[in-house]
Amino acid sequence: MEASKTTVVVPTYNERENLPKLIELLTVLNVPNLGVLVVDDASPDGTGELADELARVAKIPAGVLHRAEKDGLGRAYVAGMSRALAEGADVVIQMDADLSHPCEAIPTMLRILRTTDAAVVLGSRYVAGGAVASDWPWHRKALSAWANFYVNAILRLRVKDATAGFKAWHADTLRAIDVGSVQSNGYAFQVEMNYRTVQRGLKIAEIPIRFEERGDGVSKMSLGVQLESALVPWRLRFGGSSRASPSR
Repeated sequence: MEASKTTVVVPTYNERENLPKLIELLTVLNVPNLGVLVVDDASPDGTGELADELARVAKIPAGVLHRAEKDGLGRAYVAGMSRALAEGADVVIQMDADLSHPCEAIPTMLRILRTTDAAVVLGSRYVAGGAVASDWPWHRKALSAWANFYVNAILRLRVKDATAGFKAWHADTLRAIDVGSVQSNGYAFQVEMNYRTVQRGLKIAEIPIRFEERGDGVSKMSLGVQLESALVPWRLRFGGSSRASPSR
């Protein structure tokens, strides 16, 4: 029986130093039927053109979705996930291009999707065995921990790492939560995806990962992203735009 088609969706903006390393790390996993889809937001450093070249020579199936402008992480993921579903993916993995997410966790994520009732598996910094980068300053660790407490206090997700961005989704889960209609960006995108999943009565599983600080490039975090992340949980709690209907 042929292995499920798994597509890793990787948004990029000025990641030409990291992208070749990431594709090599995915290749050496030797996961059957694993491919990658790079979603580039017109990176001025030439990441998109490099992605095209890497796609031609990669030893795993690779594609590139070029978008006209930098439009936010959430929009890039929605575009990439929608393309992956249209191309027949059975599992869609979302991960950053900055090498902060450990590729070696992917086989475990896929095994849990295959052998349990989990609708999505996320790589968690805050379950037993998980960790954040040791070189994070104390205030960044505090902000991350507070963000998770804040989100769970409002939405009662019962997820230890509600803002995590490293996830493996069953294709049917993405369809059930109507991923194409998600409007949030940044960390708020992660929260809204989790909220729609929980509202649908579907299970979120967490596995421990060590989150590393990016090696090259700069963080894309902005004040606007932080403000949206603070407001979106309230919008979702009090009549937010979640189109996913409850389980029957």
